[in-house]
Amino acid sequence: MRRGARLLAGLAPVLLGVLALAACTPPPATPRPVGTIVIPPPEWRADRAGSAEIGTQWWRRFDDPVLTGLVEEALAANGDVAIALARVREARAQETIVRAQRLPTLDVGSGVGRSRTLGALGTPINASAVQPVFQTAYEIDLFGRIGSEVEAARLGRLATEAASETARLAVAAATASGYLTLRGLDARARLTRATIAARAEALRIARSRAEAGYTSQFELRLAEAEYEGTAQLLPEIELAIARQENALSVLLGDPPHAIERGRSVGELQAPPVPAGLPSDLLRRRPDIAQAELAIAASDATLAASRARFLPSVGLTGSAGAIVSSSLGDPIAIWSLGASVLAPLFEGGRLRAGVDIAEARRDQAAFTYRDVVLTAFREVEDALAAVEKLQAQRQRLEAQRDAAAEALRHATNRYRAGYSDYLAQLDAQRTLFSVELALAQVEADQLTASVALYQTMGGGWPGP
Repeated sequence: MRRGARLLAGLAPVLLGVLALAACTPPPATPRPVGTIVIPPPEWRADRAGSAEIGTQWWRRFDDPVLTGLVEEALAANGDVAIALARVREARAQETIVRAQRLPTLDVGSGVGRSRTLGALGTPINASAVQPVFQTAYEIDLFGRIGSEVEAARLGRLATEAASETARLAVAAATASGYLTLRGLDARARLTRATIAARAEALRIARSRAEAGYTSQFELRLAEAEYEGTAQLLPEIELAIARQENALSVLLGDPPHAIERGRSVGELQAPPVPAGLPSDLLRRRPDIAQAELAIAASDATLAASRARFLPSVGLTGSAGAIVSSSLGDPIAIWSLGASVLAPLFEGGRLRAGVDIAEARRDQAAFTYRDVVLTAFREVEDALAAVEKLQAQRQRLEAQRDAAAEALRHATNRYRAGYSDYLAQLDAQRTLFSVELALAQVEADQLTASVALYQTMGGGWPGP
């Protein structure tokens, strides 16, 4: 072993000389492209003061046990969430592979042989030999290439975890929105059935009056047309309900089936608007975190690509023994070595690798900018939707009250003979139309709250 150490010591100056001569200069680092930096606006455009923090289980704020159960079931069984979790496991395994470069490798092997040779006296010699050996190798990370690759793998794993949180948030929001949309359709169906019943009673009265000669066939046919026109809306709404239930079933990871109902749209309360500033969005949303981590990972990959221009230094060693029937005692064998491998001519491969890494870094930077700008737009849209739908709902409620009062007067005038049936019919149509619109806006207002919580990050705990 001492002789091997002296040999390595004698080779050290030669190795260092080769290292100095063979070292290539990597290309200079280029900055990120201009225009990829996003400055958050000082405040939101929508004049809406937030009053609530976002919890990691924000869907519980609707206070509907059925809604809560559906969302949690979807998070446990949805295919997109399962795929995202599998990608996280893959990224963690990939990081482990890259980290293994920092450790030496140790291999063990053995050779077995049987030989027959001719001895000095012309007699045959039969011998059996066994040669076990241990081999090890280790690369010295002088220029940080392995460290950069490890950092890129770590950041890539964090980006994959953020992508998994994005998938979970999307599934939770889609399930909550789908359920609220379903309850809105239920409200429209219930309203339509009640109106059909009222139209059926009006038709019965009109038929009785026509048979008694108190009204003309014109009023009877109008009542029939109005009844059929209202009745034909119900199959359309029921079809939309069936489709919505089927879509929710898929989100839950199940075949199409009926969905349990909880609170009605009128009983559900939209959660308060989340508090926050535009700059807070950069740490709240997992998709922004994913894009930011992708930039950092691309920077580390670029550093590793530039380090490939520099030499790599490796150490190798082996130890074993030769056990043979022709020897009295086993003979120990060993070897130590060091190597320097520096690129001299690669045909532009290394330069192209750096160019690829730079291009991917720029792509990640522009992607980050687009993700951030999209996030700001989505929050502004959601805030505006919450505000404007509330104003629309107030107007529709006032219109409904006025239409109901107009129908009452029209009915009284018709029964007293002061106006014809057309006035009453027109008032009925107006009230029914307003009530349908109000039921739709109530559901839209709830789904807008879901969209707002999703765009604000949905209570993502962060990396």
